[in-house]
Amino acid sequence: MGQDPGNVSCASDFYTDQYVAYRGVIPAAQHKAITKLARKTNHIEQFNNTLRQRISRLVRSTLAFSKKVENHIGAIRYFIYHYNLTRAALLV
Repeated sequence: MGQDPGNVSCASDFYTDQYVAYRGVIPAAQHKAITKLARKTNHIEQFNNTLRQRISRLVRSTLAFSKKVENHIGAIRYFIYHYNLTRAALLV
């Protein structure tokens, strides 16, 4: 796995399926294991799919792939800002 970006995981809750491997990685206080019947992860999975499709640097086989974690974090922050800004404009 990659490096932990630091302060992101400190104030976050992680909603995952009940896969056993998550128990050793995510602190118990932050881990919310849910079943597929709860249907709370579909919007997160949709957003992750949108990220992969719109940010080419997240796909290793592209020319835009970067080895620096800081560049990935910056690109994701920029995308999320732009994504939320355009969605807010559409709702108005």
